[in-house]
Amino acid sequence: MDTPAWVWAVTVVVIVGLLLFDYFFHVRVAHTPTLREAGFWSAIYVGIAVVFGIVVWVAGGHDMGLEYFAGYLTEKALSVDNLFVFLIIMSSFKVPRADQQKVLLFGIVFSLIARTGFILLGAALINSFAWMFYIFGAILLITAGNLLKPEDPADEDEANNFVIRLAKRFLHTADQYDGDKMFTIVDGRRALTPMLLVMIAIGGTDLMFALDSIPAIFGLTTNVFIVFTATAFSLMGLRQLYFLIDGLLDRLVYLKYGLAAILAFIGVKLVLHALHENNVPFINNGDPVHVVEVETWFSLLFIVATLTITIVWSLVSKRGKAKTVVKNARRHAVEYMQLDYEADPAIRERNYAALQREISALKALPSEFQGLIRDEPGLVSLLTEAAQVHDEYRRERDLDTLEGDGG
Repeated sequence: MDTPAWVWAVTVVVIVGLLLFDYFFHVRVAHTPTLREAGFWSAIYVGIAVVFGIVVWVAGGHDMGLEYFAGYLTEKALSVDNLFVFLIIMSSFKVPRADQQKVLLFGIVFSLIARTGFILLGAALINSFAWMFYIFGAILLITAGNLLKPEDPADEDEANNFVIRLAKRFLHTADQYDGDKMFTIVDGRRALTPMLLVMIAIGGTDLMFALDSIPAIFGLTTNVFIVFTATAFSLMGLRQLYFLIDGLLDRLVYLKYGLAAILAFIGVKLVLHALHENNVPFINNGDPVHVVEVETWFSLLFIVATLTITIVWSLVSKRGKAKTVVKNARRHAVEYMQLDYEADPAIRERNYAALQREISALKALPSEFQGLIRDEPGLVSLLTEAAQVHDEYRRERDLDTLEGDGG
């Protein structure tokens, strides 16, 4: 069914309004969100997405409702996976914790714009060339295979991409942040701050993510309104979700297997649909091939079941828990030693207390998982250095306090 223009207009206004609200009431003033704040607003945005889906179901019918929720869940799962890369990028650039919100919101806005362009392009291609379903299916099958490949530590340097290297080589860049400014003055010259470079890196990765996510949702529905809204609402609240599950991201060790299964499933679904609509001359002489097509209700059931299994598997896995402790200890130690990372003394104290709990958890790991600590080169010396940095930070803070009282 065609979606009326006024429905499109109202939907776009709502989405833009949510983004503006997010900026002016949460992001404009740099701060580190508390878990309570992140949890509350994550729930609000998920609730808005669910309410919108119910409205679609009531107004558009059973099939549209199923397509929306299947698309929303798939895109939300892919978005959570994307948070891993965002985390790596911001760690690489040593983005101050309080300024990460602005980077994330920029990433969401850029992603929404990029994916809207891909959605319009994908819809035009599908309407003009039925064989595009073969291409989209192949993209998803290849992506699913790539997710199953062993991780290469060298691939984690997502920030050191081609665009960033060019910017650093040919443009005047600064080594230090100047709040959340994009430009600053260094030696009397205007220079790019790392904040602008990290946004370029986030934007570049957003484009790559769109190449996977748009074919995935077109495998569930060809209704452009559903594709757009499911994608848009899956991105809403992603900033809050980042801070809410920051410590759990490493815990979802089996999420990539679930995503690989979902993308492979949708890839096969697309190929089956392409065969059903076939007009490619060298396949069955250009005639449709009578194959089974996967119903939307089964797609939604498969997606929900796969995500549930992989998330629960990740959370209850003893090895997953051990890997989480090791990875979180390394990452939080590195972050803590970056003195500009978190300026709020109270939050720094809480972060260091959390790091101490992680160190205790490391010591309590069962013997069969002690090898994970040895597999993290220099982890013990890193934790020792973090303790020294904390002691020095406390001495300097106490000295400043005494001087302030004396003055």
